[in-house]
Amino acid sequence: MNSIKLKKMKDTPTAVQLLRNSLDRFLAKDMKGWAKLCDENVVAEFPFAPVGSPARIEGRTALYEYLRNYPNFIDVREIPRLKIYPIDDTNVAIAEWSVSGTVLGNRNPYEMSYATFATFRDGLIVNYREYWNPMVS
Repeated sequence: MNSIKLKKMKDTPTAVQLLRNSLDRFLAKDMKGWAKLCDENVVAEFPFAPVGSPARIEGRTALYEYLRNYPNFIDVREIPRLKIYPIDDTNVAIAEWSVSGTVLGNRNPYEMSYATFATFRDGLIVNYREYWNPMVS
């Protein structure tokens, strides 16, 4: 019985793997798939959100509505820098990452760095907090 329990624990993705998977979905412009990685009651926080943009979003549906048109505004082509840090709390992962792409409205290059803190429960994102520079466009 212990060996079965240990095997199941080994097969459970880590917070680092789960966060990496969410970034893969983001890069693939799969906002619906990204939202499916979130708990129904997810809380997303964007402490540096510009005036007029939400700093806190509650619920998977509301978060999807916020993100679903993102690929229509910014064409993210790559994540050139990614470092994900495991911490003592195995349900949390922290990432420093950047994206490169194009702002579709004006064709300007889009280069952005992020710091992301994600908390997982039962393999789903329950809290997602992301920091970025809102002055970059």
